[in-house]
Amino acid sequence: MSDIPALALAFVAGAFLGVIFFGSLWWTVQRGMTSDSPVLWFFGSLLLRTGIILAGFYFVSQNHWSRLVMCLFGFLIARVIVVMRLTRAPADEMTPLEEETSSAPYSR
Repeated sequence: MSDIPALALAFVAGAFLGVIFFGSLWWTVQRGMTSDSPVLWFFGSLLLRTGIILAGFYFVSQNHWSRLVMCLFGFLIARVIVVMRLTRAPADEMTPLEEETSSAPYSR
């Protein structure tokens, strides 16, 4: 039972890493779409985010598979939270795809 605090800490660390990863992915997409050189934004961000996450997982797990699993679980939970918070459109605004298809006739 003495490993429970370490597992809880691994979960929190995984959630923190997930917020960093998916938050910076969202930020990269926002910046990259308006940039003159989006390839540099996306590729540079991919390398940086992946390096940070791999180093974080390695540091948190410390050769314990259970800590790695809890860290990964926290990472995935953070994905759900970040997607729900950052990527949702305001309720009164339509997304470009919704605007484009709102006047289209319904067909199957």
